[in-house]
Amino acid sequence: MTNNIPTTETGASPRQVQLLAPLVALRDPQSRLAWVVDQARHRPSLPDECRTDAFRVEGCLVRLWFVPEKRGELCFFRSDSDAASLKAITGLLCDYYSAESPESIASHHPDFLQRLGLLRHLADNRRATILRVADKIREFAVANRVGSPPPPAA
Repeated sequence: MTNNIPTTETGASPRQVQLLAPLVALRDPQSRLAWVVDQARHRPSLPDECRTDAFRVEGCLVRLWFVPEKRGELCFFRSDSDAASLKAITGLLCDYYSAESPESIASHHPDFLQRLGLLRHLADNRRATILRVADKIREFAVANRVGSPPPPAA
């Protein structure tokens, strides 16, 4: 892999490196985006109970839902959208950070999306929405680190 892409030497887990390997093999950012969108077509939709305003991410004209969970010591994330590009890239983010510890997630910046060129061909509001999901992932991880106070009751 190149210096621009997460490696185990730069703190990425072997699972994360393996997840990005097919994208790294593609040299053209437009081909990478097309591949991610094609993979999203096989991604299951969120169940209706998760497609509610409680999980809705604001900021885009289309609907996007984001569901964070902590199971044991690890974080898991799911997303869904009416827009293929949002479903694809937020799904990749969720896959990348799922099954990782809050400490690992909190110490990692998702700049690999820019480095792979996945955000380059998106409208500004879609790019901002994806980065908002990345922020939500990090915020969830920070709130769930060992020793963090429990989140306030809703």
